Amino acid sequence: MSTLDPADWSSLRALGHQMLDDMVDHLASLREQPVWRPMPEAVRQSFTAPLPSSGKDTEALYARFTADIQPYVTGNLHPRFMGWVHGGGNPVSMLAELLAGAMNANCGGRDHVGIAVERQVIAWAAEMLGMPAQTSGVLLTGSSMANLCAVLCAKQKALGEAGHETGVNGAKLTAYASSGVHRCVTGALDMAGFGSAALRKIPVDAEFRMDMDKLREAITADRAAGFTPFLIAATAGSVDAGAFDDLNAAADIAAAENAWFHVDGAFGALAALSPAKRHLTAGLGRADSIAFDFHKWAQVTYSCGCLLVRDPEIHNTTFAQPTSYLAAAPRGLAGGFPWPCDLGPDLSRGFSALKIWMTLSAYGTEGLARVVENSCALANRLANHVQASNRLVLLAPAALNIVCFGIEGKTDQQILDLVANLQEDGLFAPSTTIINGRTAIRCAIVNHRTTEEDIDELVAEISRRLEMPYRVPEGT
Repeated sequence: MSTLDPADWSSLRALGHQMLDDMVDHLASLREQPVWRPMPEAVRQSFTAPLPSSGKDTEALYARFTADIQPYVTGNLHPRFMGWVHGGGNPVSMLAELLAGAMNANCGGRDHVGIAVERQVIAWAAEMLGMPAQTSGVLLTGSSMANLCAVLCAKQKALGEAGHETGVNGAKLTAYASSGVHRCVTGALDMAGFGSAALRKIPVDAEFRMDMDKLREAITADRAAGFTPFLIAATAGSVDAGAFDDLNAAADIAAAENAWFHVDGAFGALAALSPAKRHLTAGLGRADSIAFDFHKWAQVTYSCGCLLVRDPEIHNTTFAQPTSYLAAAPRGLAGGFPWPCDLGPDLSRGFSALKIWMTLSAYGTEGLARVVENSCALANRLANHVQASNRLVLLAPAALNIVCFGIEGKTDQQILDLVANLQEDGLFAPSTTIINGRTAIRCAIVNHRTTEEDIDELVAEISRRLEMPYRVPEGT
């Protein structure tokens, strides 16, 4: 037989039930597991095998998964994973992935329920972030792709149809972002054909926000030199310090310069859900486009980014490529224009909207807001610990959910070694960065499972390794 379906569905059903039970047990027992395990060299080498020509028993493949794959993943499910802005996922989203995989729907286009669910998700996202009801949008793999697509929309506004026909073609267009902008914005300008040199990185102030006076000065200098500012990319939640640019000021400057106003809000945009942190996002709803991730603070399973675009016409003309074999129709399966493939680069797309729809429906914006507020409260607790210490030093304001701190009397290499030891021992997974020339331990509190005890134990463990007394600061 040529079919890939099993001859006996009952055995597959039993294995599927076992897999689901095992994964639920895995989630339920996260605290008893190491945060991260270094992969043994034998396991690494086992994934350099020749291409298989004949198949293996599915039960044997699952046994291989449990032995050699599951133990050595990133670790971001664990409540003590604090190094990078990785969401912890949620069990409802996990189940949605199973359902979406079973349906195997191509959500690039055509008239079916997957497209309707995605449109609902985009409408909800626009409402969450204060964008107009007619806002267009599309789901992507993450904010890297969303930022690239936003740059292409800005290019469409600046160059129109000529940009499709001849590309940038020597146009002297310039873009602006803070010096703390994420690497994906620089990469987006490169991939869009402008080159990274088209991006002016504007200095930041003491709060790590883009200096708006310096921005105006850079634009004035560029115009005098014959350049045309076409894009201002503000940051809502910088990668190092969680800082927010002054979005209203950036929007005002963009409007005065007739430039596209984009916001990279990969995780920080969802601070708009929190009554306590919403003030940081003032002006977000004025953006021409917003890039953010559902797989970070919204805790949807990877991967799931989103681009919102204020002007549906610009969004559509940026990506639409009419062809006879993909022509829309007024009725039948080819109905439902515009399709997601007319709003982004992918023709073949999975049903990512289902896990977002189920997550938002299961927990509501109030549930996600509590995750945001708890993350920020835990970051504040950690900052208080640092400030109460005589060896730890806060290196950047903890305005949101990221805390960067150094260790007095320790070299950069000693700090790097301490962090690597914590990771390799499976106890905690912070990361490192450079703040004003100093190596910093960077803790990004994103996981909905993290508690006050986890924060206290992190400081206690670092203190123990520094052979210093540990105490809980007053007020925490």
